[in-house]
Amino acid sequence: MSDVPKQLLHLVFGGELENVAGITFKDLSKLDIVGIYPNYASAYAAWKAKAQGTVDNAEMRYFIVHMHRLLDPGSGAPRH
Repeated sequence: MSDVPKQLLHLVFGGELENVAGITFKDLSKLDIVGIYPNYASAYAAWKAKAQGTVDNAEMRYFIVHMHRLLDPGSGAPRH
């Protein structure tokens, strides 16, 4: 058995929203694709840095997508 942890890929991205109450982006061509990370902890650190860096723009939002859930929905992988 290997001691290497299973990859649980997470995508961090964001952009300016049309309305702060929704999740529709103003311009899809201006989405900020921050990166893909091997675990939730590193994705969260990237998300937090980007979110804090755009705190002055209320319409800017960043998200974490659990890609591992999309790639293998029946795996029962931990949520974080």
